Amino acid sequence: MQVRLLGTAAGGGFPQWNCNCANCSGVRRGTVVAESRTQSSVTLSGDGTRWFLLNASPDVRAQIQAFPRLLPPQGCKRGTALEGVLLSNADLDHTLGLFILREGEPLRVHAPGAVREALTEGLPLGSILDHYSGMRWEEPPPELEPLLCADGSPSGLSYRAFPVPGKPPRYFIRGKGTRSDHTVAYEFTDEKTGGRMIYAPGVAALHRELLGRLGACDLLLFDGTFFREDEMERSGVGTLLASQMGHVPVGGKGGTLEQLAPLAPRHKVYVHINNTNPMLDEGSWEHAEVLRAGLAVGKDGMDFTL
Repeated sequence: MQVRLLGTAAGGGFPQWNCNCANCSGVRRGTVVAESRTQSSVTLSGDGTRWFLLNASPDVRAQIQAFPRLLPPQGCKRGTALEGVLLSNADLDHTLGLFILREGEPLRVHAPGAVREALTEGLPLGSILDHYSGMRWEEPPPELEPLLCADGSPSGLSYRAFPVPGKPPRYFIRGKGTRSDHTVAYEFTDEKTGGRMIYAPGVAALHRELLGRLGACDLLLFDGTFFREDEMERSGVGTLLASQMGHVPVGGKGGTLEQLAPLAPRHKVYVHINNTNPMLDEGSWEHAEVLRAGLAVGKDGMDFTL
């Protein structure tokens, strides 16, 4: 299994276009040691030729351009190496890229029921794309099943989705509290090597059962949105708490760093990192603390082979 982190920032990217927080202003001036990041998205493949997109960020065009394996195959006037898109939730920073991917064959989109409902009723994505490429919805299985390519052939990967604590998107709150699949994590297994990855870019709470699942993989890509519960207020850019926005902070007592550090995965990488998060600054003690705990702060362009 080959995995490429296309984008590792939360909504707005890093630096965010309208933000002058310490991180964003510092990276523009060169006083903060940090790399720019596009919005959260990952691609993976079982054979290095046919690829699947995990969340379709608004930056998807630039991300495809930056990773030539996703460009049209040689000899084709038009085409793509993308076989499908898998959505973990219906947030705008994970779905607006679907509009950009409208110029081609019908999109094969894997999404649980609540995500599909939000995207068809709260955000009329389906009806709009019907006037372009159209969409083919796929319900991700709860147990491992082969992940098929667009033509129905095997990809060499198996996958499943499992619900994790999360919130519906702000634009669609109907049914809040009555469905458990507003947010899911994906598990992928390479059918030849046995390599296993879990992708969970948005998680509102950690519990024992979930931690047990997260520990059973080789590569864990996990929600690193905020370092502190009150980070938005500390940064002077908002008042909402991390928990109110559906995220567990990285640092502090009971934070994800403390809970993920003992887990077994060989690679544990934070993704979906908000522009205010101090661990983006490679000279910060927060960044050093993450590394000391055996985790990594995700960067665009990171590659893994499982």
